[in-house]
Amino acid sequence: MKQPSILLDLAFLRLWTGATASGLATWALPFVLGLAVFDRALAATDLGLLLAARTAGFLAAIPVAGVLADRYSRRGVVLWAGLAAGAAAPVIAAGLDRSVLLMAAGAAVAGAGQGACRPAYQALTAEVVDADRRQQANAAMTLAVRVTTLVGPSLAALLAAFLDTWALLVGIGLLWLVAACVPGSGTRADIADRPPRGAAGGPGRTPFLAEFAEGVREARRHPWFLAGLGALTAVIATGYSATGVALPMVSRDEYGTEVVLAGAMTAYTAGALAGALIIARLRPRNPGWAALAGLAAYGFAPLSLVFPVHPVVVMTAYAVAGLGIELFNVPWFTAAQREVAPDKLARVSSLDFLLSYGLAPVGLAVIAPAIDAFGATWVLAGCAVVCFAAPAAAALVPSARAFSRPAARDGAP
Repeated sequence: MKQPSILLDLAFLRLWTGATASGLATWALPFVLGLAVFDRALAATDLGLLLAARTAGFLAAIPVAGVLADRYSRRGVVLWAGLAAGAAAPVIAAGLDRSVLLMAAGAAVAGAGQGACRPAYQALTAEVVDADRRQQANAAMTLAVRVTTLVGPSLAALLAAFLDTWALLVGIGLLWLVAACVPGSGTRADIADRPPRGAAGGPGRTPFLAEFAEGVREARRHPWFLAGLGALTAVIATGYSATGVALPMVSRDEYGTEVVLAGAMTAYTAGALAGALIIARLRPRNPGWAALAGLAAYGFAPLSLVFPVHPVVVMTAYAVAGLGIELFNVPWFTAAQREVAPDKLARVSSLDFLLSYGLAPVGLAVIAPAIDAFGATWVLAGCAVVCFAAPAAAALVPSARAFSRPAARDGAP
């Protein structure tokens, strides 16, 4: 019997709406700040400082939020994270043309709110949606992210024709209020009714670092997770860096037009949309291997920049990369929600985001000097090799075949 759309479930629809609002607000902030540079209300160096402050807040908040979301209500973490990010937006607006330090403080708080939402939303999905429909739910979540990425620039450009930067920043704050207030609490008793956490054998609470270490130990219980996380981190650090740094350079120097850059990024998003739609229904026999194959497809993106090829080839490679990344993301999130102990899911998710996305700035910082030292051809070829090899190596771990630890299903500890 065909299941009804997950978006007809009111509890999930509220969660999806909040996650979509948070995704749009997250994407919009750097774009709106870029418009401020265009209008000469903000210097380019100041923009770099603000984005660095946001990234620092994001990375600092992720492990903290993972512990808090397992210790307390996931819904509560989403609420306070969204309220903090929402309050930060008018602070950034107040500092515009007045105080870069005030803007940087607001950007750090906004980044912290963004980072705190990630593991909390991931864990809250497991509370709201039953196991049989989580893959569809995760596909709907990632589909919303890709749609906002695709239509967001046009929408922001349209609004910028009628509103100034201050008003756009306040609008971002309102989006965060939606992200904070619209989602509801989870109702699944096996997950939502987690026992209070405290120090074993005593009235005090377990120290923060000890609780985070519990999440690390839980992650280590799942070899497929460690292998997949290693592969994901390697692919993001190399393939994402090639996209962020090398693609604009190649588009300018080899093709002499920004059309290749814009076309490749649009193709990537379109491919990701297609991937999310496909994986919402697809159930591969070996889901882990299929997901890792999708992750490896990102290697075609840097590979297409190694040789002088027609721009259509570059755009096609990026479409394949986008398709593959969603064929990985959705089963990856679904497997974590299924396999990880419910009372440690937020901490394991925070470890996922902290390593995979936290190390991305390192790749971005290294790739440009590497290109200067060794040449674009060798660096891009190396990035492609890493993108292909890391998922292949992860696939050699026995439990990676199904993204599942057989002992866990047999009741072993």
